[in-house]
Amino acid sequence: MTPSLTVSDEVRALAPGFTHVAIEAHGLTNGPSTAESSALLDDAAGRLAVRLDGRAPHEDPHMVAWRETYTAFGSKPSRTRNSAEALAKRALSDAGLPRINLLVDLYNVISVAHLIPVGGEDIDHIQGGMRLVRATGDEDFVTVAGGEEVVEHPDAGEVVWRDDAGVTCRRWNWRQGPRTRLTEETVSGIFLLESLAPMPVAEVEAAGAELAELLEKFSPGARIELRAPESAS
Repeated sequence: MTPSLTVSDEVRALAPGFTHVAIEAHGLTNGPSTAESSALLDDAAGRLAVRLDGRAPHEDPHMVAWRETYTAFGSKPSRTRNSAEALAKRALSDAGLPRINLLVDLYNVISVAHLIPVGGEDIDHIQGGMRLVRATGDEDFVTVAGGEEVVEHPDAGEVVWRDDAGVTCRRWNWRQGPRTRLTEETVSGIFLLESLAPMPVAEVEAAGAELAELLEKFSPGARIELRAPESAS
């Protein structure tokens, strides 16, 4: 199955500088974090520190653009940070980056090193195509709170990723739902790198190529397709 990715006209109007690069992969090998993936995360944190050169993550021009976009659809960017800013903040803290599983570690490496939101979804748990839309507020977002499954609803006008079953990620790339996340049983995934102007499209492409290379290295024999970048403008 090749899931389609579509961006609504409402989102395109909200963020005309939006570009995304997708990587589709089948025959993946996942498992617990390894010493090698852990070392890559530490290296990514070092690359981030060089990139920021003493600035806080939210002061980077790309993160400034994401904060402005979050504000435009009604979210408070200091309280609900985009995934790249939140991860970068952890990378620079004493706690450091989390180790989740091999595939998540790999896309977190790219997110931190390039300061770009990156997500991964299990293709076998996606129902229909994936769509980036502005929510009506009636959609279901199934998550876990206190160890129990709960259903939330996005705010009206909030930007969300969704499929036919409901919302898969709230506030654009803030919080992913558990239904489609990559687990140690995942064998097919789609990875999405998301950027806004002023980040050059060439940098998003380079980040995507680096992730594709990591996936090939850690899942020998996997079928990996790096799709061309799609811009909203």
